[in-house]
Amino acid sequence: MKKIGVLHGMERSFPEAFVERINKMGLKDISAEPVKVDVVEQGAPCGYDVIIDRISQDVPFYRAYLKNAASTGTAVINNPFWWSADEKFFNNALAVKLGVPVPKTVILPSHERPTDTSDASFSNLKFPLSWEQVFAYIGWPAYMKPHAGGGWKSVYKLRGPDEFFEAYRQTAQLVMMLQEEIVFEDYFRCYCLGRKYVRIMQYEPRNPHHLRYAVNKGPASEKMLKKVHDYVLLLNEALGYDFNTVEMAVRDGIPYAIDFCNPAPDAEVTSVGQENFEWVVEHAAKMAVERARMHQPGKDNLTWGTYVSDGVSRFLSSATQAAPATKAAKAPAKKK
Repeated sequence: MKKIGVLHGMERSFPEAFVERINKMGLKDISAEPVKVDVVEQGAPCGYDVIIDRISQDVPFYRAYLKNAASTGTAVINNPFWWSADEKFFNNALAVKLGVPVPKTVILPSHERPTDTSDASFSNLKFPLSWEQVFAYIGWPAYMKPHAGGGWKSVYKLRGPDEFFEAYRQTAQLVMMLQEEIVFEDYFRCYCLGRKYVRIMQYEPRNPHHLRYAVNKGPASEKMLKKVHDYVLLLNEALGYDFNTVEMAVRDGIPYAIDFCNPAPDAEVTSVGQENFEWVVEHAAKMAVERARMHQPGKDNLTWGTYVSDGVSRFLSSATQAAPATKAAKAPAKKK
């Protein structure tokens, strides 16, 4: 019997509906349940073939548990090793490489020195930074936000240098990004599951949280939806996320990827609405069952994005080419 688990925190509507949906499929060889965690021994299997992770971003103990589970063959969604390494500024840099439009962005050193560092720790950092160059590149208004993490925590809209420096002082040891404002005429939030199932939702981030999916606009053109759909798949294929959301703001007919590092995206029925909720439950269940059927006991069942896998392929190829050819052993000379 293949077993699918969902690891979650205070969230209830999605995990419960997800488990119920799989168990109602009537599959004789697959079942689902909330993950049960007790003693975690190093290198010991956790008993789950697939785990959907909804909480480890907030609980380091769970992240360590999932890495251990992955090392013994569990297909963890999303890959806990990549999730630990990824952050939003890198996402933007990768998008530039892929040709996906993103807002102009710079990363900033934390306003306060990290604990256990001194001035000598930053001998490579020019201080003060070339602030006039930063402001000329980004323009005003601008947004400042953490380079890692999710939600709307520590996000500032700034209208000039005075507001910037005041907000910057409040960020303490957080590493922040400064990003140009995209004044948009349309906005989309898109679920992407299994790097193939895409749900494009019109969204209004300026509305109160519970009304952001209640958008009083006409439908977007098929051409625009196709472009958004293709960008969503391209980004998630490169990053390797199997459960993610991508937010895109349309300015002058161009969709800009605003936020696409959301590996535990909001899926509460009270915020996303019944229709979107039904879609994400159905496709998350479908994806998890597919991964359970593909699961190979004791093997590495994680998925990796093309950014990592292509890099590994290039390394192996170059290593093979650089290896010296083995000379054939000479046959011993015959005695005369």
